[in-house]
Amino acid sequence: MPKICVLGGSRYFGKLLVKRLQAADHQVTVINRGSTPPPAGIEHLVVDRNDEAALSAALGSATFDVVVDQICYTPVQAAIAARAFSGRTRRYVMTSTIEVYDPATAALATVPHGTPVPEVLVDPATWLVARDLPWHDTAYLQAHYAEGKRQAEAVFTRHQGFDFTAVRSAHVLGGGAAEFTGRLAHYVERITHGREIAVHAEALPTAFIHYEELADLLEWAATATHFTGPVNVCSDGPLDVYELGAVIAAQAGREPVYRSVAAGEPASSFSFDRHYAMNNARAKNLGFSFSHTTDWLPGAIAEALDAAAPAV
Repeated sequence: MPKICVLGGSRYFGKLLVKRLQAADHQVTVINRGSTPPPAGIEHLVVDRNDEAALSAALGSATFDVVVDQICYTPVQAAIAARAFSGRTRRYVMTSTIEVYDPATAALATVPHGTPVPEVLVDPATWLVARDLPWHDTAYLQAHYAEGKRQAEAVFTRHQGFDFTAVRSAHVLGGGAAEFTGRLAHYVERITHGREIAVHAEALPTAFIHYEELADLLEWAATATHFTGPVNVCSDGPLDVYELGAVIAAQAGREPVYRSVAAGEPASSFSFDRHYAMNNARAKNLGFSFSHTTDWLPGAIAEALDAAAPAV
């Protein structure tokens, strides 16, 4: 029975991942600060991953076949985990993000207009790591989320204690009220109530994935042995903000009200003035089959509409 440790795993697709691993007869251990207990039958270690001494003490003599890290946001956290799990696991999977390809990243300037970005565009093996930045400061971390993820990937990639894979997830949707980003709910609320949505006049596409598909993907990545390195994960069928709005409008029965902003100015969360979609060919070549956005987006919107409906 494979032993899998999940850091985080208390909400959204992480919670679903834990249930999927348990259903597949893996021996699962969850590590978090204890805000939400895991399902019955799963070992739970309550500890702050930022406290290296406490983490090592909580682990004791435990070893795992795989560690899935859902809550690593900084190079400091990555360095602590790399030391704590050296000699305890053969494989480490970190949940990363499409935001490592933030359009503000200089490397994006090298991509031809309209081209979904491949993993090699952001190579963690060569990315600069600066652990002395104020990563402990919540405001700083929020403002530098993408850079924190890039540097965390870099720390794990250079570590020699285990095989490492970074799962770079597209924007995650679905789950109704459980969708913790609230981004789909924002668009549903605005369109349903006829409120303005700030968009770029020439908005470009981005990539999405359903939270259940991401849980499936993470389970696949955790149990794989045939690849390492970063892997882009997104459903086929990127959408720009107008296409997303059209699907919502069709189900809400209301036309969107848009307010155009100039290139470079702030807009709503899924409006981008530079191409912000990922190429998922590597994951496909490694054996994962993705859905198309149209397979699940109407259902996700219906869930968001239900969650936004007033109670009766």
